[in-house]
Amino acid sequence: MRVKDGVGAYGEDIAARYLENQGMVLLARNWRCAEGEIDIVALDGDTVVVCEVKTRSGPGYGSGLEAVTWRKGARLRRLALAWLEANGRAGLPVRVDVVAVHRRSSRPPHVEHVRGAF
Repeated sequence: MRVKDGVGAYGEDIAARYLENQGMVLLARNWRCAEGEIDIVALDGDTVVVCEVKTRSGPGYGSGLEAVTWRKGARLRRLALAWLEANGRAGLPVRVDVVAVHRRSSRPPHVEHVRGAF
């Protein structure tokens, strides 16, 4: 496994636990189709939440939140509709969130969550 992949998996694990602690129910992780991948799909009440996770080990590449551009947001919206269709949930409300996980040496990670980012 590449270091980058390990950091990403770590961040997705932290984000999944965080979302569950916020009361969401996880429906899928790393869901893929021809158009791309969704890191986490969760249910927040009756709303399907498509969540992009960005993990940072240091400040060298900026905030994880800054890494998700409007172009990526538009792609996530398309992927959300594909997930709804593929899983028999078409017509449910959907929202795209971003979770940034910042690793910190000798301290717990810092999590930033933007609901309805796109």
